[in-house]
Amino acid sequence: MNMALELTGVRKNFGRTEIIRGIDLKIPVGECHAIIGPNGAGKSTIYNLISGKYRVTDGRIHLLGHDITNRQPYEINRMGLSRSFQVTNIFPRMSVFENVRCGVLWVKGCKYSFWQFVDRRRDVQERTAEILASIGLSAKADIPAELLPYADQRALEVGITIACGAQVVLLDEPTSGMSHSETERMVDLIRTISAGRTVVVVEHDMGVVFDLAERISVLVYGEIIASDTPDKIRGNPKVREAYLGSDN
Repeated sequence: MNMALELTGVRKNFGRTEIIRGIDLKIPVGECHAIIGPNGAGKSTIYNLISGKYRVTDGRIHLLGHDITNRQPYEINRMGLSRSFQVTNIFPRMSVFENVRCGVLWVKGCKYSFWQFVDRRRDVQERTAEILASIGLSAKADIPAELLPYADQRALEVGITIACGAQVVLLDEPTSGMSHSETERMVDLIRTISAGRTVVVVEHDMGVVFDLAERISVLVYGEIIASDTPDKIRGNPKVREAYLGSDN
């Protein structure tokens, strides 16, 4: 089975404090995988290690069979990984269309050049329009991103995340701060973008986790205590005691 992500003995120390304590994790290509755990468990730290924001203290990380340990974030992105953030990360004064187009430009070969008029690149315009349609923002393409409602801004960030053509997508608490109806819309969007991609989700809403994930890994105090299907995770006594809550 081909692996989209593989972490082997990954550790992260900040000074003398060990935050990630020897994680082994394999996520197959095409899987929707959730990482759950209490606040302070190290979930965001794992994302920062995978995406290159933090350097690994020990261990190795592989993306689609390639060693990406301690590579620069832009290198990892070009190798096929993209991520969203807990705090919405968009270009507020640019239009919705322009936000997504920024991600499309690199994939289409429009690198740093003062001699290209991107409005004339039909392939760029068409791909941007396709992504906007997939995230439900076609009707708001010309609106400045800062004027979008919160849920639309989160959807736009997902659009930017997939615009670069990444095969592996990390979503960090994508439904945080949303109403029930907004959450349902985001879940549908994640299902849409999961087609043909590997998606990893850090999420606190257990309804979302058990609805979306094919497998779930539970992180507690920097260690994965279980990694299995939703049904087995739900019935795991160690997980219930550490995170989901015991019936006793």
